[in-house]
Amino acid sequence: MKWIRYSLRTVSDAADIIAASLYDIGIEGVEIEENRPPSKEDLEQMFEDFIPEYDGSDNTAVVHFYLEPGPETEGMVAKVSEMIEDLRRTADIGEGTVTVSETEDVDWINSWKQYFHKFTVDGDILIIPSWEEEEDTGRYSLVLHIDPGTAFGTGMHETTRLAIRQLRKYLKPKDAVLDIGTGSGILGITALKSGASFVKGVDIDPNAVNAVNDNLVSNEIEGAAFEMLIGNLITDDGFMEPSDLEKYDIVTANILADVLTAIAPKAGKYMKDGALIVTSGILENKTSEVMDAFAANGFKPVETISEGEWVSVTFRKKEA
Repeated sequence: MKWIRYSLRTVSDAADIIAASLYDIGIEGVEIEENRPPSKEDLEQMFEDFIPEYDGSDNTAVVHFYLEPGPETEGMVAKVSEMIEDLRRTADIGEGTVTVSETEDVDWINSWKQYFHKFTVDGDILIIPSWEEEEDTGRYSLVLHIDPGTAFGTGMHETTRLAIRQLRKYLKPKDAVLDIGTGSGILGITALKSGASFVKGVDIDPNAVNAVNDNLVSNEIEGAAFEMLIGNLITDDGFMEPSDLEKYDIVTANILADVLTAIAPKAGKYMKDGALIVTSGILENKTSEVMDAFAANGFKPVETISEGEWVSVTFRKKEA
C-alpha cells in the first residue's frame, strides 16, 4: 500500500507541540527529524557508538506524518492547515510549510529504525531494540527489549521517561496494573519486570497487539501476565470485564492532555480505593486542565514532575 507523506518544516522548539497537535486531530505515526545540537541531558543518555551528526547550521526540524489516500484525506489536510494557523498565533513555528511525497508502507514501518538506538533512562534502565547487540548489562537494574513497530512508545520521548520514573517509584510487588494507551507495551513490560503480578493493556490502535506480543517474547514474559485489549475507554468501555472494576493498584496513562481529561471520569471505577494513576503526555500549559479534571472526579495529586515542556502528574484515588 502507498501512503502520502507530509513533511512540515518548523523549528525544534515547536516540533513536540506540533506532533502533539497532530495526535489531537487524529493523526498517528508522526516522526520528528531535528537539526540541533544534542543537549547535555541527551549526551548523558548516549553511548559512545551513537553520537548524532550535527552540522551546526540551524535549529530547524521537520515533522513527518502519513495519511492513507482516500476520501477523508482532503478533510484531514484542511484540519492540519487550520492547526498550523492556530499555532502561529501563539508560538514561533518557523516556516510552517508542508511538502508532499509518496511512500510505500514498508518504508514507513522500517525507516524509523535508523533513529532508534539503545539508550538509558536515569542511568540504570537500559532500553535496547532487537537489531542492536547487547553489551554488559550487569550494571543496569532493569533491561527492556523494546521494538516500537508502528505503535508509539520507545521510551526515548520525555513523556515515556517521566511515566517510567513514576511507575518504578510507586509500584509495589504483586500490584495489578492497567495501562491505558499501551502502544508498544513499554510501561506494562516495565511494570512486570519490576514486580507487578498482572497488566491489562488498552489501546485504540490494533497495531498495539502485535507490538506488545513481540515485545513480550523479546523480554521472555509469559503472555498470560499481560492481557491486551483494543477499545476506547472514553466512548464505550463495554469490552472491559466486570472483574476489572475496582481491581487495579496502579493505572498508567501516557496520552495527551485532552484525552486524559476525558479519561478522568472513567479511570476511577477500575481502581481500588487509594490506588494511583500515573499520567503523562501533558504539555505545561495543559497541566491545570488535567489537574482540575482529576480533582473533579475524586483524585488527589500526589506528585508532579517535568522534563522539558512535558509534565507527569501522579494522582491518588480518594478512599470512600
